[in-house]
Amino acid sequence: MQRPTFSEALRFWFKLGWISFGGTAAHIAIMHDELVQKKRWISNGSFLHALSHCMILPGPEAQQLAIYIGWKLHGKRGGVVAGTLFVLPSMFVLLALSLIYVKFGNLPWIAAMFNGLKPAVIALVVIALHRVAKRALRGPVQGGVAAAAFACICFFDVSLLQVMLGAVVLGIVLGKLWPGLLHRPGEVGAEEDEGGYYISRNSMTPEPAPLLTPAAKLTAIVLLLWLLPLSAFYFFVEDFHFWKSLVLFFTKAAFVTIGGSYTVIPYVAHITVSKLHWLTRAQMTDGFALAETTPGPLIIVVTFVGFMAGYNHFQGSLCMGTLGLLATTFYTFLPCFLFVFAGAPLVERTQGKPTIQGVLGLITAVVVGAILDLTLFLGKAVLFPSGVVALRRLDAIALGCVIFSLALLRGFKLTVIHLILLSVGGGLIRYLLGL
Repeated sequence: MQRPTFSEALRFWFKLGWISFGGTAAHIAIMHDELVQKKRWISNGSFLHALSHCMILPGPEAQQLAIYIGWKLHGKRGGVVAGTLFVLPSMFVLLALSLIYVKFGNLPWIAAMFNGLKPAVIALVVIALHRVAKRALRGPVQGGVAAAAFACICFFDVSLLQVMLGAVVLGIVLGKLWPGLLHRPGEVGAEEDEGGYYISRNSMTPEPAPLLTPAAKLTAIVLLLWLLPLSAFYFFVEDFHFWKSLVLFFTKAAFVTIGGSYTVIPYVAHITVSKLHWLTRAQMTDGFALAETTPGPLIIVVTFVGFMAGYNHFQGSLCMGTLGLLATTFYTFLPCFLFVFAGAPLVERTQGKPTIQGVLGLITAVVVGAILDLTLFLGKAVLFPSGVVALRRLDAIALGCVIFSLALLRGFKLTVIHLILLSVGGGLIRYLLGL
């Protein structure tokens, strides 16, 4: 497999940024389908290995996975392009929706269009769950960890970070005492199909790259980039105290997002609504709904918070709201590039190492449990919009749309972008018909 050209990769990352609806699970499904199944740019083993690493980093996992794959394809410029294009479309869409929100309020027909998208999102998540589970649950230990992770998250309200830490400890203990439980005979270092992929275990660099010196240089560069906008706020924008608070808060939030968007959103909501008073609770709820309707990572909701912070603080200034959104986006996602570029050589070093492979395999099993919990969580909201799980409260049209979407994706191999357009159109038609 030859390396794809930079322009070919650029076109894909640009398309991905516009079709990545549905949150992390759906993003993983889309990337796995495109990059592993269709384009064969990365093997399944390398894909899951990199995903396991990204799961234990702060920040949105799917974006960081895109950065890593972009880096493997075309170096740092490839990673920067992949990570940036993963976020930019959703930022512009959310900026447009934020402007509409503050000027015109909630528009029912817009909400109806994206309500039509939700059943398709459920179908994408179900497919992601099936694909990841099929590959990740290699034995009874992995299956047990996935089940335990689901139970802890769903029934006992244990955070995903705590579950992953438990999986890491279990993996280390089993790796030392009963390593055979983590691997099937002949499994370590082998993959059923590593041929024909550009990125695979066969393409690992023979000499491991150094870690400390490049990481120090990268940290200095990121620190400089972090200081530049802050300096501009000091010299060119009024009320520097507000902008400093915004920059420091969202930088801090970027470092505590281990476990995905659902761990950071409650934190951001609590601080910005109850302590900083940048927006109201109702505005935060509306922002979450708007973020659900845009492509890109769900954590993009923080850019709406930044918009409303600037808009409210400067007495309804659209310009300051827009500046708040841009600053929030920059400071939320800048650390992601640092984490991935600094840790990418470590991903290379850990491939093929039995103990680490076993630990990461358990982390991937935790991902399966988390995706299952997310599937039920989202499915309940879509199929039972009243919030009451009862047969008479079931939205039969939504259920039919989920089944129809699964049939189109699995049976007729419909592309994601066509499914999205069809679903949005269906939601608008349903609204116009009053169904």
